[in-house]
Amino acid sequence: MAKSKLEYIWLDGYKPTQSLRSKTKIENDFSGKLEDCPMWSFDGSSTEQAPGGSSDCLLKPVFVCSDPQRKNGYLVMCEVLNADGTPHETNGRATIQDDDNDFWFGFEQEYFLWDESIDKPLGFPAEGFPKRGQGPYYCSVGAKNAYGRYIVEEHLDACLDAGLNVEGINAEVATGQWEFQIFAKGAKEAGDQIWVARYILERIGEKYGISINWHCKPLGDTDWNGSGMHANFSNTTLRTAGSKEVYDKICEGFGKTPEIIKACIDVYGADNQMRLTGKHETQSIDQFSYGVSDRGASIRIPIATVERGWKGWLEDRRPNSAADPYKVAAIIIKTVKDAEAVEA
Repeated sequence: MAKSKLEYIWLDGYKPTQSLRSKTKIENDFSGKLEDCPMWSFDGSSTEQAPGGSSDCLLKPVFVCSDPQRKNGYLVMCEVLNADGTPHETNGRATIQDDDNDFWFGFEQEYFLWDESIDKPLGFPAEGFPKRGQGPYYCSVGAKNAYGRYIVEEHLDACLDAGLNVEGINAEVATGQWEFQIFAKGAKEAGDQIWVARYILERIGEKYGISINWHCKPLGDTDWNGSGMHANFSNTTLRTAGSKEVYDKICEGFGKTPEIIKACIDVYGADNQMRLTGKHETQSIDQFSYGVSDRGASIRIPIATVERGWKGWLEDRRPNSAADPYKVAAIIIKTVKDAEAVEA
């Protein structure tokens, strides 16, 4: 009888930023199919998700893929439910209103490889900053420019072996800063895959004694870029519009009122005011703008969308690297649908 290792993965209740948790379940003759992943439970009192006197929380499997680092292993992304089967308040996935998968998402996940021995990015000197400053590292090659490529390449291979839809990787503008991109036709699956890819990267980091720093501005108030998780999104309207006016209406919907702007910012990641300063290819957190090919705008209209006759997608540049892709997708979908309803 074959035994499989199922790694159940979920998000805890820590605030303002949730963390990944996981534990292993051994199953006999597992098929590898989602419908054959049993429900499980965990102690929510140890993850800030339940009181000690009533601590059981449920794990509902929602996505499964091969575990590229374990023989006979599988990674099982889960939603957290209350004991009565209702979504837990920390369950951002359950708030996504996209059951027909009309919304497609491509997330650009940035992060820093972090040297804990000096509490700085990989490639930084123990004291001060790199002499060459920011700039030479973006899409770079060579030992004096690209730090940690062995981790990044191993992560890419592992994600592809797991069956995740990674569409690319690149070195970013700061030393030790990298990015991967994941796309899915469906908001929930896009979120599932980002979280599983984050989990795989964390585990590879363990192997090398390198932490993964998801904070949006780990170098603080310096002239070094922060990290984002730009959200590229479309639905049938955006993919088929053929009209600048439609794009303007949807973009304007994101900045229509201070309440709408705040609703987005509230789920776009903690400490985002440190990153959204109006510098380093960002718009200020207290302003809203959109524009064609404008990386300093809140929302960028890609030039490819215009060249295709206003048929394509939009990029919200405000979500930061530590944001929950489930919650990001949920608010984007709601805002687009509300804008469409006004148009109708």
